[in-house]
Formats: sequence, C-alpha cells, structure tokens
Amino acid sequence: MQPRALTGRSRDEALRVLADSGRDGGEPLDVLVVGGGVTGAGVALDAATRGLTTVLVEAGDWGSGTSQWSTKLVHGGLRYLQMLDFKLVHEALTERGLLLRTLAPHLVKPMPFLIPLEHRLWQRAYYGAGVTLYDLLANAMPGRRALPIHQHRTRHGLQSEFPDLDYDEAIGAVKYWDATVDDARLVTTLVRTAHTYGAHPASRTRVTSIVKDASGRAVGARLLDLETGRELECRARHVITCTGVWTGDVSTLADTDGGLTVLASKGIHLVVPREKIYGSSGLFLQTERSVLFFIPWSRYWIIGTTDTPWTLDRGHPLATSADIDYVLSHANEALGAELTREDVVGWYAGLRPLLQPGTKEGTDSAKVSREHTVASPVPGLTVVGGGKLTTYRVMARDAVDFALGADAEALGSITAEIPLVGAVGEAAMRRRMPALRREFGWTEQQTDHLLHRYGSLIEELLDLIAEDSSLAEPLEHAPAYLRAEVAYACISEGVLHLEDIMMRRTRLVYEVPDQGEAAVPEIAEIAEQWLGWGMERMEAEVERYGAWARGVRAAAQAPDDAAALAAFEREVGPGSPTAVGHARTGR
Repeated sequence: MQPRALTGRSRDEALRVLADSGRDGGEPLDVLVVGGGVTGAGVALDAATRGLTTVLVEAGDWGSGTSQWSTKLVHGGLRYLQMLDFKLVHEALTERGLLLRTLAPHLVKPMPFLIPLEHRLWQRAYYGAGVTLYDLLANAMPGRRALPIHQHRTRHGLQSEFPDLDYDEAIGAVKYWDATVDDARLVTTLVRTAHTYGAHPASRTRVTSIVKDASGRAVGARLLDLETGRELECRARHVITCTGVWTGDVSTLADTDGGLTVLASKGIHLVVPREKIYGSSGLFLQTERSVLFFIPWSRYWIIGTTDTPWTLDRGHPLATSADIDYVLSHANEALGAELTREDVVGWYAGLRPLLQPGTKEGTDSAKVSREHTVASPVPGLTVVGGGKLTTYRVMARDAVDFALGADAEALGSITAEIPLVGAVGEAAMRRRMPALRREFGWTEQQTDHLLHRYGSLIEELLDLIAEDSSLAEPLEHAPAYLRAEVAYACISEGVLHLEDIMMRRTRLVYEVPDQGEAAVPEIAEIAEQWLGWGMERMEAEVERYGAWARGVRAAAQAPDDAAALAAFEREVGPGSPTAVGHARTGR
C-alpha cells in the first residue's frame, strides 16, 4: 500500500464523512473511534483493516495525552513474573516480538538492561530464574528470536558496561533485553497506517456528547471542530472510546452511571546528555516508591520515574521541583558522578491511566487482561480502559471484537500481519545510507536518526530535498534534526500547530534546553511556508508555545502539584483554550 499523508485536506474529508453520516438518509459509520492515543490509533487500524468504515477523532493532537510521555519502553512486564501472571507476560512479549520483527522494526529497537545484584547466591538465582522464564516466554512464539537471551555479569563485567555505577554492594548483574520506542512517533505512524488502509482521522475534534436512540442505544456522537468552532453530528453503528485518564468522562458524555473507573498517576522523567553518564546498557533499579530506569535514548539518558496521585487538570500534568529533586537524588545514589539541575537538559511529566478493579453496576464487561478491560456502559458504546503501550494492538483487537460481538468471527483482526508505514523496505533504505552520507554530508548519527524515525519513508524526505536543497541542512539550534523533517511533518504528518512539531513530531520540547525555544523561530518560518499561516498566525503560534514553555519552567520551580499548576496558569492563563493542552473532556 502506498502510504497516505495526513494533511488538512484529509482532516476536512474526515469531517465531511462525519457530517454526511449524521444527515437524514446518510449512511452511518461502521465505527467511530474516540481518542487518538496509541490505543485509539490501534483501534482505528484494526477496524479499517477489517473493512469497516472508520473515523478516528481526537480532541488534541495525535498522541497528545499519556502516549507522548511514557518511559519509551516496549517491554514484557518483567515485574508481572513476580505475580506469576505468565499469560500477561507472554502476551506482552509476543507483541514486543511482533513490533521488533514485523510491525515496526524502524521504530522499535533492542536495548540491553542491567539489574545489579547484591547477593551472590539467592539473588542471582532468583533474578536469573526470572529472566530465564522471561526469555522462554518470549521464545514461545514462532519465528526467529527477536532479542538475545539474558546473560550474567560479574562485578568486573558490570563495571565495564556501566563505569559510572557506584554500587559498592553489587557483586554483579543480570543483563536482559527489552526495546525502546519514540512513543509519539509510534502513534503518528499508527494513524498514518490506519489512514492508508481507509480510516478517516480528524485531530482537534472533540466529542461533546454521545447520541442515543429511543431505546437507549448509542448511535453516534455530537462533535466540535476545535479549529473552526463548527458543531456537527454523526451516526455510527459502533462507538469505541479509548480516552485513557479521561475514561471516566465517558459516563457523563453518554448520560449513564455505567463504565470504567480510571485513576491518574503522575510519572516524571529527566533527560540528561549521554556524556554526563558513562554506560553502554540501560539500568534497572528499585526505589522505595517506584522503579528507576536509566535508558539510553539517542544522544541522551532518560531517567525516571515517579508514581504519585494526580487529581488536578489532566490536560496539564507537571513536574515539580520536588519531583525533579527526587529523581536526581535517587540517580545520584546510584552514580559516582553528581548530577545537578544544570545537567538536566529537559524533563517531562505524564499520567498513567490506572484501571480500578471491577466496573460500575449495569455495565456489560469483558475483562480480558490484568491490565486492560473492555466494557459497554450502554449498548452500542464500547469503552476500553487501562493497558500499556506495548500491548496496544491486543487492546485494539479486543475492543473491536467486543464491539462487533457475533460478527467478529467473520471479520477477525489481521493487524499482526500489517507492517506500519515505513517498515517495508527499511532494510534496503539502511543500505543506501553510506551513499546519502556522501551526497549530503550527513553524519552516521544523522542517518541513524532518520532511519529510526522514518524507515523507508526517508524516500519522501528525499523528494522534498530534491525540490529545495536547503531542506537537507540541519536546524541551526537543533542540529540533530533536518529542516526537511519540519517540512515533512507539516505536509504529511497532520501538523496543525507549532507545538505539534515541537512536542511530538520532534521531541525538542525536552531534547534541548528551555523546551527548544531557541529553535522556534526557524521552525515556525518553515511551518509558515509549508502550511501557509501568514505572519500574524505565525507570530501567534510562537507566542502561544513560548507561554507554555515558560509555564512548564515556572512549574518546575514549585514545591508541589497545586503550586506548579498555579505557576503554569499564570503564564498560560487558567483554562486557556490554547492549542497546547486543550481541555479534553470527551477526548
């Protein structure tokens, strides 16, 4: 299939399809998917590849909720082995293998991790047995092994792989493999793949209520186009909501007491340049309140995380001074070097949707996993809650199966066989890299960066560069990215606002100091050229992103969540309907 671009025109077409379905005599959609994070994007792809007429709506940008702020891991859930939940671990490891080998080998990359050990006998035997079982469950799926089996390291081996680890009690380590991914990039790629197979995506389109017929069955939704203020109504045979920490709001939209209960837990991560810590593998440690990962991430380390309740504005989770100090303190306990605030180039905070046990009275529910549940608060409306990034495809399959009911058997899921756009031809594109480095003067790091983000879609960037050779140049204040990547995001990846580029199409929001503000003028000029904003719109976009960035920095100086949100709102404005952080009731 030829990859289809996400453009303003494709968004307009999606809105037209929605409106046509709601007109008298209009044909209802087969599936309306609400929520454009990793699960909703997966549901849209699953439904579209079953031949169902599908529209995907999201109140913000693609992946703009939890999906952009994860720990960047594709993993099997090693901790679930302690709970003896072998089925769940095997499921996640199977999905990890599919992503690595078939679905997204350009986006998902192997990563070794070290678990330091303090006790020579029982602890090495305990963790050794655990990761052995982890490997066995991973290898139980057919085909070649996606990752190497685990290894044991002596104290000397641990020190050679992670010289900056200052752990006097460590007698060695267990080394095992998982994988990393750019979470927001995965979501955008899923949306593009769904669009390629016929789904109609419309970002910045909020569901304001669920429409029900006289019998109480959900038959569609009322929506608001947040870009124009236009209201519209659609009809759909099945409405599937995948709204993460906003899952509880579905009951309000559908005017029902049924549904799932999800609590929000905040986790923050720090981003530190690679040269600040010497180590060639990731590191897995446990603290008294959470786990602590040191994850090699391109030119950086991602260090996190925390696990604290968040009861404030779910559209604006924020890292506080106490959060940053907590991670720094625990990182420094493990390192010989002393990291300070000045070493932190960026940080981010996100919310985990923690599914609570059971469902509300009157809800038809199919509990399909310890981590996710699919339920139906009213006929015609399917709600999926919980889960994790690694198992998005399973969650999507379960949600569509549940919505279709008896019809699911005749229209089974085939997404295990559908590579995401950019995957097919990635190996051949990799072999072209030496020639491209010679032609454009790119470094090996630059071409690795392009391969990891685009795979075979690099061909489309080269087409842009053929039109305008200046696009082959790196951004002045963010040289890891090419100017072509900004242009490509504008014309092929559904960009509507400047923060879509800064926060999700690139990760400059935390990869360079001050949320990337130094790079904003050049990026905004490229966006203006390719999106046709005009000077007034461009200046407004720059100011809006600047206010958000100032708010995030102010929050990071505050002692607690309430003070952080107050500091943020002083810069952005309370309840401000800016493009950054739309209120997402009904997202």
